[in-house]
Amino acid sequence: MAKSSTASAKVSAGAPISFEAAMAELEDIVTRMEQGSLPLAEALASYQRGATLLAYCQNALRDAQQQVQVLEDGMLKAFGDDDATRGD
Repeated sequence: MAKSSTASAKVSAGAPISFEAAMAELEDIVTRMEQGSLPLAEALASYQRGATLLAYCQNALRDAQQQVQVLEDGMLKAFGDDDATRGD
């Protein structure tokens, strides 16, 4: 049986083109799954795709954090903490 919906085609899509695209697709998957109207096979495929997208996003965020650490020479600070670290 061929998949007929656009949502089904998204589930079988390859690697996302960007972090933002992965997040948008992940949000779409969560919304469809929360509605509870997906057939079992499609729900399982959506869950698997969601897990893949989640891993992709986590890796992208980890990579971005490492790049920031390199740019800041390992001296990451929380925003607004400049006054607290200087003392009086």
